[in-house]
Amino acid sequence: MTNAVEIPLFMTRDGLSPSAELTGVRRDEAVRKIQLDMFGVRGDAWIITRHEDVRAGLADHTKFSNDPRTRGERNTPPVGMTAEEAARLRKANILVMDPPDHTQVRRLLMPEFTMRRMRRLEDRITAIVQEHLDLLEKLGRGADLVANFALPIPSLVICELLGVPYADRAEFQARSERQMDTMVPPAERAELTRESQAYMRSLVTRARVDPGEDLIGMLVREHGATVDDDELVNIAALLLLAGHETTSNMLGIGTYALLTHPEQLAWLRANPDKTDSAVEELMRYLSVVAAGVPRIAAQDIELHGHQIKTGDMVMFVLSSANRDPELLDRPDELILDRPARPHLAFGHGAHHCLGAPLARAEMRTAFRALLDRFPNLALAVPAEQIRFRPYQAVYGVAELPITW
Repeated sequence: MTNAVEIPLFMTRDGLSPSAELTGVRRDEAVRKIQLDMFGVRGDAWIITRHEDVRAGLADHTKFSNDPRTRGERNTPPVGMTAEEAARLRKANILVMDPPDHTQVRRLLMPEFTMRRMRRLEDRITAIVQEHLDLLEKLGRGADLVANFALPIPSLVICELLGVPYADRAEFQARSERQMDTMVPPAERAELTRESQAYMRSLVTRARVDPGEDLIGMLVREHGATVDDDELVNIAALLLLAGHETTSNMLGIGTYALLTHPEQLAWLRANPDKTDSAVEELMRYLSVVAAGVPRIAAQDIELHGHQIKTGDMVMFVLSSANRDPELLDRPDELILDRPARPHLAFGHGAHHCLGAPLARAEMRTAFRALLDRFPNLALAVPAEQIRFRPYQAVYGVAELPITW
């Protein structure tokens, strides 16, 4: 079957690694212009692949803006959406904002995502993980880890944090999976966005009447007079989507990586106190988010002999940057006890992932508990039969049949 849309070069993989072509771009070119056609955005885009360039670019919003309006006349609404809808979706959407506006919105949310706050949440995260391990055991000697562990745990955590009814999880998980699929036609994607907005608006409306002790309720109580419903909807919708997609995929593909690297798995079992650093290496090695949202050149820039013009789209390729041999030795190997390095799996600069402390807390708790509960954990099928999700903006495995 021929797919209507090609996977963008910056998303291409060979199993757990960036594709040979993408690796070649980093080695031989550093920068390349490609045709971008995904998520309703179409046009030329530059891919930046080396760690030093990616880190510097992500840190400099004066050169590389997140605001699509920086494109000037080339900025058009995503296919299938009106200009009015696109403008409404930009309100308080930190993904498409630059400082100081970005800083102002992010400051509203920071108290809920501090390391101290996450440490206080860990007892609840631990309870959720143990509950799902109990459910796994009741299934017998084998199950799909994605459906029964990797997906529901982050979903339940973010639901409780935001105040989203967990009973609605099947609906929003199915919707978010389609939203993150690059193969979804633009018209369907636009409709999925409208459905997501309508759902979150119903929760915001409820919180206006009866604000709970969750994050949406906190925003209404403390900032409801200055933050309007469109802004609350966009904040909540982004946190719901990002709060379960990335961590769910990391738990699934991270377990696959461990099970296919038995010497690394044995080391981690022998050193459970090193789970924190092991999680960092897994995130670097896997880089499930290949690149963030498109940046826009805010000025003319010369990079490695290429002329990037004001208004050009730029993709900073995290998966390539995290495998750069200039960053570390043997970058294409998973080495859980390697010295810490400043990986870019969570991005960098002002747009460094807000939920990074939560994701780290979930992963260190889940991986440690999973390996402790099942000392004989193994794949139930040959490794080559595991299906990856190459068309998803967040890379992962579709299923992970395991035995214990």
